[in-house]
Amino acid sequence: MNALANKPSRRAFVAGAVAAAGGLSLGFHVPFPGATAQGAPPTLAPEVNAWVVIKPDETVVIRIARSEMGQGTLTGLAQLVAEELGCDWSKVVTEYPTPGQNVARGRVWGDFGTGGSRGIRESQDYVRKGGAAARIMLVEAAAQGWGVAPSECRVEKGVISHAGSGHTTTFGAVAMAAAKVTPPKDIILKDPQDWTIAGKPVKRLDTVEKTDGSQVYGIDLNMPGLLNAAIRDCPVFGGTVKSFDAKAVEGMPGVKKVVAVGDSGVAVIADTFWRAKTAVEALPIIWDEGPNGLVSSETIAATLREGLEAEDAYVGNKGGDVAAALKGAARVVEATYGVPFQNHATMEPMNATVRWTPERCEAWAPTQNGEAALAAVAEAAGLSAKQCDVYKLLLGGGFGRRGATHDWLRQAVLIAKEMPGTPIKLIWTREEDMTHGRYHPITQCRMRAGLDEAGNVTGLHMRISGQSILVSVAPNRMVDGKDPVVFQGLNAGGAEAAIGYAIPNILVDHAMRNPHIPPGFWRGVNMNPNAIYLECFMDELAHAAGQDPLAFRLKLMEKHPKHRAVLQAVADKAGWGSKPPAGVHRGLAQMMGFGSYVAAVAEVSVDDDGTVKVHRIVAATDPGHALNPQQIDAQIAGSFVYGLSAALYQECTVKDGRIEQTNFDTYPVMRLQEMPVVETIVMPSGGFWGGVGEPTIAVAAPAVLNAIYAATGKRVRQMPVKNTDLRRA
Repeated sequence: MNALANKPSRRAFVAGAVAAAGGLSLGFHVPFPGATAQGAPPTLAPEVNAWVVIKPDETVVIRIARSEMGQGTLTGLAQLVAEELGCDWSKVVTEYPTPGQNVARGRVWGDFGTGGSRGIRESQDYVRKGGAAARIMLVEAAAQGWGVAPSECRVEKGVISHAGSGHTTTFGAVAMAAAKVTPPKDIILKDPQDWTIAGKPVKRLDTVEKTDGSQVYGIDLNMPGLLNAAIRDCPVFGGTVKSFDAKAVEGMPGVKKVVAVGDSGVAVIADTFWRAKTAVEALPIIWDEGPNGLVSSETIAATLREGLEAEDAYVGNKGGDVAAALKGAARVVEATYGVPFQNHATMEPMNATVRWTPERCEAWAPTQNGEAALAAVAEAAGLSAKQCDVYKLLLGGGFGRRGATHDWLRQAVLIAKEMPGTPIKLIWTREEDMTHGRYHPITQCRMRAGLDEAGNVTGLHMRISGQSILVSVAPNRMVDGKDPVVFQGLNAGGAEAAIGYAIPNILVDHAMRNPHIPPGFWRGVNMNPNAIYLECFMDELAHAAGQDPLAFRLKLMEKHPKHRAVLQAVADKAGWGSKPPAGVHRGLAQMMGFGSYVAAVAEVSVDDDGTVKVHRIVAATDPGHALNPQQIDAQIAGSFVYGLSAALYQECTVKDGRIEQTNFDTYPVMRLQEMPVVETIVMPSGGFWGGVGEPTIAVAAPAVLNAIYAATGKRVRQMPVKNTDLRRA
């Protein structure tokens, strides 16, 4: 979903606020334990506007439309609203409005999607206006009661005061009156230099519940009468169920029903998940795997190699005459790199709880996009969107898997339809989750560059061969048959993902080759492989030219000052050019994506037996504005766990049409003792809003790969690193 296209206008924002002030308080409750699901009435609190509810005890409830999955969006957006509101941060709590409520109120909360590191940067403007509007209305209510001008009043930590008369009051005391005030038409936001809550390293709002075990994730959900379901889907994508023998398991303990789920799945409903899982695993199923059962990693690789040589390709970035530049070069350097399929591997496997009746369908789900989830529920339920709703829960990991594709939620609805009125929780087993993902697209990239006699780059051709995400997930976003996401970080310009080098003759193109393994938005998306391709090849060119890798890059970056600034910052902090500890070698990389500029220097050693140890990574990011420096620091460190796990260990291979890796024993994640020291440089230059959750993942792998070359003289060109023999001769 295009977040830009769904941002509400000021008029829509004001209209929604007017509706709220006119009495459209809908009661923001989540009907799971302790609420409507157990028959308790919802608690209605007067709202000041769509974003802010202030209770008589001075609790400030801030409504957050975006999803929280560990990245800190919930706290960050609350900081922005609270900053403009002028409340006491210690009294802030949050809640999710539902997508159904958003539809009913003219999409006053805007886009519910949380992906592409857009949660804050593409909603910061209108959520800040929501907080500012609420503050103005509260002050207006107090001033009316005192008979003074609102301009003479001031706000500090939820207290409104008037110096001339000595009057003071609290937000809670005037909240009811404020809800009746006409919302302001013109809203002036604070200068970030004046922030006291936003821009500060405040503690996360969701930490306590996570650490004391009280936080409810989708997999934890319980309610009266709940039954559980486990599913097996055809292990080959595109295959179907030929037949199954329900009678073989219907008599097992706790089993309530065995049901077909679409054309390709079978589920067992039971009183407990373990009994449902045990029964579905014992269920005799005959699959029709179809022609995809003949596909393997080898056949897919052959298809991608053919794409590297194909004459036709979609052009993403073109300038000058590459063919002529290569023909006239003093030296041509060529290399081919590749990345495999990779799984999101969230700690919490896919799950959802659904209650269906012919009149209404409700779902409780950890989702990155409430509106897309609502659409999926309505379609599977056979009901209108007005007859459905989705109650969003905290996600135990998302990384893109729970955003654009809601296959698991559709399954849950179809299963619930088999037992109307009964809430049923579907949980995928780890094996089902690992073998039925939406995988990071597989690609290969062949690069050819020309160097002149002085070692300057005269031309660069990057040919990417492999999958398109959009053609499968969002074909409406294709541009004349081209997938623009493929070229992340390699674009000629723009505010999202521009290349940081001025190369006189350049061609970046894509030979689209789409295997049957379904692709998805995987944290960092195409910027990750593109950073490996570009930054490792830049390192190859520097060495071919006999130049220092940092100096070689800086020469090409004079017209790209923000790219250059983050690269120079990490080089300075890491001590580039100085002698590292014995046996340790350095590599660096830079990239621009999701609106932010990032760079890293990695310090790596490689033992005689080929074991790689990443000792230290220095990382810099310029996100324009730094909403919570502490959270940015945590995000960068966390992104390196994800990025390095993928670079060092992770791949999904295909045999007989199916994914071979079924659990973490064959799809490993970095262990605690393997984690390097991470030193961050947060250097916001202002004037724009960039993302934080994904950008730095991209520079982790190439910085480490370049350091591995410095340590061993061997280039790792096919991911993951574990497949390359780095032992000393």
